[in-house]
Amino acid sequence: MPAAALSAPALLATPLPADRLDSLARLTDGLDKDSLWWLSGYAAGLARAGGGLAAAVQAPVADARNGERLSIVYGSQTGNAKRLAEQLAGQAEAAGLNVRLLRADAYPTRELKNERLLYLVVSTQGDGDPSDDARGLVEFIAGKRAPELKQLSYAVLGLGDSSYPQFCAIGHKLDARLAELGAHRLFARGDADLDLETVAAPWLQQALAQAKETLKPAAAHLATVTPLRPLPSAPAHHRDAPFAAELIGNQRLTQAIAGRYRSDKDVRHIELSLEGSGLHYQPGDALGLWPRNPPQLVEAVLHTLDLDGDAAVAHAGQELPLRQWLSEKRELTKLARPFVASHAAHARSDELNRLLAPDQAAALTDLLANSQVIDLLQRYDGHWSADELVAALRPLTPRLYSIASSQKLVGDEVHLTVAHLQYETAAGTRWGAASHLLASAAEGDRLPVFVEHNERFRLPADGSRDVIMIGPGTGVAPFRGFVQERAADGAGGRNWLLFGNPHFRTDFLYQTEWQAALKSGQLHRLDLAFSRDQSHKVYVQHRLRERGRELYDWLQNGAHLYVCGDATRMAKDVHATLLAAIAEHGGKSAEDAEDYLNQLQQQGRYARDVY
Repeated sequence: MPAAALSAPALLATPLPADRLDSLARLTDGLDKDSLWWLSGYAAGLARAGGGLAAAVQAPVADARNGERLSIVYGSQTGNAKRLAEQLAGQAEAAGLNVRLLRADAYPTRELKNERLLYLVVSTQGDGDPSDDARGLVEFIAGKRAPELKQLSYAVLGLGDSSYPQFCAIGHKLDARLAELGAHRLFARGDADLDLETVAAPWLQQALAQAKETLKPAAAHLATVTPLRPLPSAPAHHRDAPFAAELIGNQRLTQAIAGRYRSDKDVRHIELSLEGSGLHYQPGDALGLWPRNPPQLVEAVLHTLDLDGDAAVAHAGQELPLRQWLSEKRELTKLARPFVASHAAHARSDELNRLLAPDQAAALTDLLANSQVIDLLQRYDGHWSADELVAALRPLTPRLYSIASSQKLVGDEVHLTVAHLQYETAAGTRWGAASHLLASAAEGDRLPVFVEHNERFRLPADGSRDVIMIGPGTGVAPFRGFVQERAADGAGGRNWLLFGNPHFRTDFLYQTEWQAALKSGQLHRLDLAFSRDQSHKVYVQHRLRERGRELYDWLQNGAHLYVCGDATRMAKDVHATLLAAIAEHGGKSAEDAEDYLNQLQQQGRYARDVY
């Protein structure tokens, strides 16, 4: 058989009638990779058993009622909650326990009333928001439809960032609400900061021990999962074993034109080689980068505290020179509440201690958002030893960037769209750790990277579906990959892009590419919003409002909708505009418009990648 035939499942003969094929297409549209693998094994199990759906579903329900199954549900925005949940599920399965692992938006809420043992691993985004995949589950549990749960035993691991005031708020909310519904809390909630393992590792150990005590090892399963093809082996390079990718391109996209139209942004198009890595990605995935702090910043910290950078510091079983700790292992560009509290004690500062009071939340939020570690050290004198400093600072964590390319077009390369964070203060220059590393790298330099898959942000499996892409600023990055991928696949659906930035002349990212895509028919519609090119500000949400009729028509005809960019303001404004357009042009109430958008999200037709 020719190789081409093997890669084209649509050409294979099928015993299914046309109406069943149509049902199958509707069922699988929008499902992520994990769901499709589960479905393939489920179908194989049915074929082997020779039974129908009713026989298949009775056993799992009885299993749950008898307390013989552990359900692990995760809500993840950047992949950390998913990684921890998968780790726990793997350990539980290895111990012989019957486990099911579900993303929050795949959890069947109707089964909650029969659930006996449930672990929730959930992240909190921004100012106390759930991850996009957990939004529906959080609303259900918090709402009036949630059932009494006296039969349920549970535990919650919350993930968050203590530089935000609503630290781990979703974990707190779910933990309290499940107890309010009558469920039994097995052990204390975990609240994990960016140094996840400090809290997550002991929580996972306790969770596994409790599950082993509660459940019997699974003696048999309903059906043997028979994959339709061998499962791929684990990649050689991942978060904890990154690949040293060679920089092969570093081009500034914004223009520094003097006068009225001068751009105050430095946005870079970065190209890295993945040759020899074995790494693969799809449009919608992110590239993780392990950053290093700028040498000037490290030296400023050492000088301010009068510490010896060559002094050996032992911490958590590792001994390194202090300079290396500060350069490669510790967070210096992000300020967090725990360090503020520690420095308040070292500096004996009444002013800092007052900022930590509950009624000063707004002032503390402003400090955390607009200051770095060096700013705090320079403003408030305090004595630190090298050992104390390393122990108090948070571990340096990888930064994730939306991938701006399709591997079908660029091969063993990966492209990024990076806003270089650099600004001046009275005390000196400040940088973002990862963006400065990328912007200052020269061709031939090697940078530690890995791929973070994002199954929630995928193009429709049906290439005839239309897609609407809303991506102001660097949020346009994944949509460059989307358009490249759709062109490579010969997708028949239309592509509509809405892009915004301050100025047309200086900030129109990938301008020539979008114009060429329009001319060639790869892009069917382009709406632009340059906020400062006129007396009144115009953003992408204003263009959405103007095009509300067309937007609603596209959605009614099956379009998939994507939003990428800043979560603090843009994503909320766009969401509100979408609701208003659906209500107005669909003749719906505000509540019905919310339900409509929630249904799109559940169907995989409304996806957000916000940061």
